[in-house]
Formats: sequence, C-alpha cells, structure tokens
Amino acid sequence: MTAWIGQALGVVPDDPAPFVRALTHSSHASGQAGDSYERLEFLGDRVLGLVMAEWLWETFPDEPEGQLSRRFNALVTGAVCAEVARGIGATAHVRLGKQARDDGAQHGDNLLGDVMEALLGALYRTAGLDAARAAVRRLWADRIHAGDSAPQHPKSALQEWAAANRRAVPAYSIVDRSGPGHAPRFTVKVAVGKDELTAEGTSKQEAETAAAKALLTQLKAQVPVAKRRRR
Repeated sequence: MTAWIGQALGVVPDDPAPFVRALTHSSHASGQAGDSYERLEFLGDRVLGLVMAEWLWETFPDEPEGQLSRRFNALVTGAVCAEVARGIGATAHVRLGKQARDDGAQHGDNLLGDVMEALLGALYRTAGLDAARAAVRRLWADRIHAGDSAPQHPKSALQEWAAANRRAVPAYSIVDRSGPGHAPRFTVKVAVGKDELTAEGTSKQEAETAAAKALLTQLKAQVPVAKRRRR
C-alpha cells in the first residue's frame, strides 16, 4: 500500500492509515464517522479547490474571472476526479462491502471521484499543502491546458443558447432514480420549451450535464443553415 501511495501521490507516508481510510467506503466501514472516506473527502474537495484556483490564477494571468471559473468548474468535477483516480490505479485499492463490490460500485464516477478527493485530504493532513499542490499539478497537468479556450459547462452553454435564441429557460426534472444507495442511477429530463430530452448519470449533476449537452447538440442541429451563416 505505501509503495502505491508513494507512486500515485508522490509521498511515501510514515503512517498509511489516513490513506487506507480515504479508500474505505461506508459499506466497508464499522459505522463510525471517521472510518470511511467521507470526512477526508470533505477536506480534500476544499484542498483541490484552493490548489486549482491558485494554479489557474497563475497560469492564465490575462483571463477574466468568468473564464477562470469556466476552467475551474470543468477541472474539479466528480467525473474528472474519477478519471484521475482511475489513472493512478485507485480502483484496485478501494475497500467496499461485498454487496457494493458485487454491484460494481468501485467503477462508478461518484465513488471514485470521492475517493480521489479523500486521498488529497489525507495527503494534505499528513504531508501538508505543498505536497497536495504538487500532486494536483502533476495529476491534472495534461488537463489544465486542454483546448485553446476556457471550456464552458454544458448547462451554462444551453442556457446562453436559449437566451440568445429567445427560447424558454432550460428546466430540469428527475424522471427516475434507481440502483442501490452506493451505486445510484439518475434519469433527468431537460426541456427548453417543447424540446426535451432525457439522459442518465450516476448523480443528478452528471445526468443534468449529459442531458444539457445532448439537447444543445440537438437544438443547434435544428437551426437552418442560412440562419447560422448570417451569424
């Protein structure tokens, strides 16, 4: 375990216990609040936010707050954290109860995103902010410069498109929630006037994002070519 932590996060801990806790889902914990990753995930989320905000502020000195916020929001999502967790091999080290593991919870974005933040929380607590900063900058290095412009969140892009085209404000509603508590599936509907579409995700936010992205693509395809050229 300590060798993997050192390779993944850049610090070999004297005491691996906080990192073991960061990898422990509540289905495996004894029931005490400090036995699962939840408290460390709460801390790690704030550590990631601070480090990422500082990094973006330094990296893009000419960008206004709005563009920095777009970049920030795209880089700290649960889905991105889950991708990073998979990249360092965290899936193999997650500690789950039997039912949760049988359900494949260790592969879900929700759990892996939380685990990644919890690992950052453990790193901050045991090695300090400099170590956490170094880990984030290494693990997110290939993402911070992705694209030539600040990415826009699909929900914001859909709302802006609707306003620019004098359409109704996008409305979201949960159509269905299924699956066990540790591996939920949400189906969300987004509607812009009479146009609507549904999408699924492992969280309400993920489903809303997927629905917004798909509906925006659909709406843009409906715009006549001549109208698009005039713009």
